[in-house]
Amino acid sequence: MDSGAVDLHFQKTGEGKPLVILHGLFGLGDNWKTQANLFSQEGYAVYSVDLRNHGRSPHSDEMSYELMAEDLNRFANINRLESIVMIGHSMGGKSAMFFARKYPQKLSRLIVVDIAPRYYSPHHQSVIAAMDAVDLKSIHSRRDAEQILRQGLTDEATIQFLLKNLYWKSDESLSWRFNLPVLEREIESLGSALPPDSHIAVPTLFIRGSRSGYLSTEDEPGIRKIFTDVRFVTVPDAGHWVHAENPKGFYAAVNRFIRSGIA
Repeated sequence: MDSGAVDLHFQKTGEGKPLVILHGLFGLGDNWKTQANLFSQEGYAVYSVDLRNHGRSPHSDEMSYELMAEDLNRFANINRLESIVMIGHSMGGKSAMFFARKYPQKLSRLIVVDIAPRYYSPHHQSVIAAMDAVDLKSIHSRRDAEQILRQGLTDEATIQFLLKNLYWKSDESLSWRFNLPVLEREIESLGSALPPDSHIAVPTLFIRGSRSGYLSTEDEPGIRKIFTDVRFVTVPDAGHWVHAENPKGFYAAVNRFIRSGIA
């Protein structure tokens, strides 16, 4: 049953066993191009997916992890994917957990990047406020948008990350690729925890950045109650965007995991 599911946009890199990558909030599959190229060289067909209301995937008035799990199930069915290795970062990691909860038979390995299955309170207010300040009807260039974002944000990586989502909808009109009004409205639900009765036996790796506070050792007991076959890796010299801040360390950790069995 995939009622309400949308057809997700994706980019495929390479041929071989399926490896699906899910981006985080306000991201898009293209953020993972470097890692996709690396994994394709290891004999994987890498699917860099845009989740609903992100990238080039459809905009919808509905946004929940249950729906994103159904989107992913539809995506797997349409592309006839089995024994999937799935990597999900932040919101994408939570989406992957919801998918694993309902469709474990479709996964061979699960890699969750810098997020736990617990509830997270809304904490993107400054980013959303900065984007709300960008009046897309009155700006005339990407530079205009950048200057406005800089009035509310100081982190250069975040500014460039957001600007990657800005595109020319027409010759005279810029737009965000993500569905900002819906994401802003549903930001509370995007902090949702996995249901407490969840039980996932898929071999799973949780990766955290050494400088990130999203996933801590205090989260491990709660994770072990849900995931029966799990290990943890801390990637040094990285914050929340582990794959971008230490790409070599991230790639090595994932590659070791997907090439090895878990006792």
